[in-house]
Amino acid sequence: MNEGRAAIRYAKATLDLAVEKKSAEAVEKDMRLIKDTLAENKDLASLLGSPIVKSGVKKNILGEIFKDCHEITKGLLGILTDNKRIDLLKEVALKYIIQYERLKGEDVAFVTTAVPIDAALKKKILGEVTKMTGKKVTIENKIDTSILGGFVLRVGDLQYDASIANKLDALKREFTDSL
Repeated sequence: MNEGRAAIRYAKATLDLAVEKKSAEAVEKDMRLIKDTLAENKDLASLLGSPIVKSGVKKNILGEIFKDCHEITKGLLGILTDNKRIDLLKEVALKYIIQYERLKGEDVAFVTTAVPIDAALKKKILGEVTKMTGKKVTIENKIDTSILGGFVLRVGDLQYDASIANKLDALKREFTDSL
């Protein structure tokens, strides 16, 4: 199964259970914590993706790190570990956040840049995206040095690629086609 689709299914099932138990907001806070923890700690992310480390060890480590999380979140961690899909944890957390924001009538705009964006630029982007979509939007900044400069903006199914890497690729294709 496609990794992205699997992450969406785990996230959707978790959100459905959280909504049913009236705990969606608490679980969303946990998912943000998980996403940030895995983004900041590359060693933990690589440990979770390692086929050498046994599932029981992974479950114990995650249990200690996220011991203050909601029971639904702990259940998700257990299911992902038992199904040998714990490497999807960061993606599941991200998909949960997106689905929860949409459930609240909000949207998440992903801005990929080569360097972190400052607060003033974030505010300006937020204003433009809000005008464009007509919804309340939150900004998630992803750092990807491979785009060289510029930005890639993704809101739902819409994507605008103003990256230097994209422009260089377009020039390369144009030169190749003219030969």
